[in-house]
Amino acid sequence: MEKTKNIVELKNITVEFDGEIVLDNFSLSIKDKEFVTFLGPSGCGKTTTLRVIGGFLSPNDGDVFFDGVRINDVPPHKRQVNTVFQKYALFPHLNVFDNVAFGLKLNKVPKAEITERVMEMLSKVNLSGFEKRRVTQLSGGQQQRVAIARALVNRPKVLLLDEPLGALDLKLRREMQQELKDIQRAAQTTFIYVTHDQEEALTMSDTIVIMNEGVIQQQGRPEDIYNEPKNAFVADFIGASNILNGVMPRDFAVRFAGIETECLDKGFRKNQPVDVVIRPEDIVITAPSQGKLVGVVDAVMFKGVHYEIEVKVGDLYLLIHSTKAAAVGEEVGLSITPDDIHIMKKLTEVTQNEILATSTGEHSFYFWGKELVREEPQLASDTEYKLTIKPEDIEIVSSDHADIVAYLETIIYKGAYNEMIFWYEDDAENEHHLLVHSQNEEEQGTELGLKFGSISVSKVVD
Repeated sequence: MEKTKNIVELKNITVEFDGEIVLDNFSLSIKDKEFVTFLGPSGCGKTTTLRVIGGFLSPNDGDVFFDGVRINDVPPHKRQVNTVFQKYALFPHLNVFDNVAFGLKLNKVPKAEITERVMEMLSKVNLSGFEKRRVTQLSGGQQQRVAIARALVNRPKVLLLDEPLGALDLKLRREMQQELKDIQRAAQTTFIYVTHDQEEALTMSDTIVIMNEGVIQQQGRPEDIYNEPKNAFVADFIGASNILNGVMPRDFAVRFAGIETECLDKGFRKNQPVDVVIRPEDIVITAPSQGKLVGVVDAVMFKGVHYEIEVKVGDLYLLIHSTKAAAVGEEVGLSITPDDIHIMKKLTEVTQNEILATSTGEHSFYFWGKELVREEPQLASDTEYKLTIKPEDIEIVSSDHADIVAYLETIIYKGAYNEMIFWYEDDAENEHHLLVHSQNEEEQGTELGLKFGSISVSKVVD
């Protein structure tokens, strides 16, 4: 069997905007006739990657290859690539046929060939008989198909789609997901699709590329990414997950939620902190005596094909998807097999924040380009101290009441709180990270004010 060739290759791509890195040494290969989806939160670099492939943006560093040929200097109109944007940019004064034929006419394709190719393409997108219809008379889904037909009629080898379903209502979006996949198979064209919708990615893709902060977190088939996420970020972003703090006392064993149990993972050092990932559908509600964990049902919601049940186990809340209902307040057991437990390396193993600071007065410190005034015991002047701050002792506040303002890199719910990793750059361009545990729901990629609560102070000894 012939191996499918790579149609697009990005090698060590770096893109910066105003000194901020959007794509960081980014490398990716896309196979011919594949449906590839870029998935990730807003600002992760999905659309930037699409623009680099399309030629609308030149990378600061790295190379773009198309069919084995470097195309960094090839303008968009000379690449065998077409783009469908969220706003379809159809011509309202032209009918469906003329909209689809527009590019062919610009390229002076013979009239008979234009008619043949346009009618063939309208058939592929299920718009036969609509050729004389004004685009303003079409539904949103029909307009989208016209935009796709207009892009495909030029016979590009790659079609780029930047959130093209974003303007449609939920019902129409779901209908169009299957239609897009059918069109891609019929056209035998590589589709590169951008979305932040996990359901779209899982439904349509041959390959999913999950991105965060300009870096690929995981790439693979939808079922592999769902069943075997590489880290807690991927597990949290693809579908619902219970992500809990755990420890590996030895190979094939893990401690979490107050229990020690078998798992299928090995290769961690003794007592290494880990993230424990359990999908809601992999937890079975049983009698309390039969459960590995025991908890109390806190909330039940019917979702049509299953019940979404929240169970409080100690201080943790676990999400369960079950075809059987449970009563709020009922004590239940939770059955979990070793195969249901996925062990991930933590994004950070830091459990508390340690900051080196210099005293600037009896009650003040200087660190990271900031001065912090505290009601601490009297400090020795111009002396180095270590400040230790627990993640739960950092509060998210408005910027004008904050000790520092930092950038939220990652947020993952850990069953009892949101674990947040913040990034901060001081005036000397040194980078620092802070771990915060908070009940707040915040949007990743935003700048937030942080105020330090209780701080442990110890003098640094040479």
